[in-house]
Amino acid sequence: MLRSFRERASSHELMDDQTQGGEELREALRHLRRLNRLFAAAAPTLFGVNRLWVQAGKPRHLSLLDIGAGSGDVNAALLRWADAQGIELTVTLADRTEEACAEASAYFAGEPRISVLCRDVLDLDKKSADIVTGSQFIHHFGSEELPGVVSAMLRASRIGIVIQDIHRHWLPWAAVWLATRLVSNNRYIRNDGPLSVAKGFRAEDWKRLDAALGLPGLTYDWRPLFRYVVTIPVGAVGKRG
Repeated sequence: MLRSFRERASSHELMDDQTQGGEELREALRHLRRLNRLFAAAAPTLFGVNRLWVQAGKPRHLSLLDIGAGSGDVNAALLRWADAQGIELTVTLADRTEEACAEASAYFAGEPRISVLCRDVLDLDKKSADIVTGSQFIHHFGSEELPGVVSAMLRASRIGIVIQDIHRHWLPWAAVWLATRLVSNNRYIRNDGPLSVAKGFRAEDWKRLDAALGLPGLTYDWRPLFRYVVTIPVGAVGKRG
């Protein structure tokens, strides 16, 4: 049943409940990789990373920290991009759940450029990576929590941050509702997939976040398929006012 998308949904996703998990959650992360491929989830993150890389002068060495990474599959596209550009790229996949860390380690087994860290976004070390990314991550937080989460990502980065998340709209909601039922019987996927769209964003949400942060460098772009990409360079911090 279609719902109103005027405001962000406030319900918690099943993946946010740390009292649950186990093999069912690991299966959900594997099925989520199918959905990420279907909806081209890697492309918007790559768009944002490339923008910050160009703004930083196209450094030959680059480190990324992907927070709330799940199994981190979107980073496979970033590795291919780095190879094409001749960039020495290292990626740290960070997630607070043991299941996600285990799934990421298994998915990237044998890839020396990838490391896995079990860590919450609010516990990140300062200046721990050049670029910090969050792919379909910050919709898990309420609007009042977002400035603190984004500030934590900025503190952990040296160049800037990339946020990629879902456009809150009935069309992607319907598409995700149908796709989750075609590709999976997993209750995490069937519940959290459509809910994640209802918890997604519109342009006015990014404008409110921009005002709350008080940073002049925030930009947001709509990208296919119904995604937003937000980039904030670290050099913007503290320059407004």
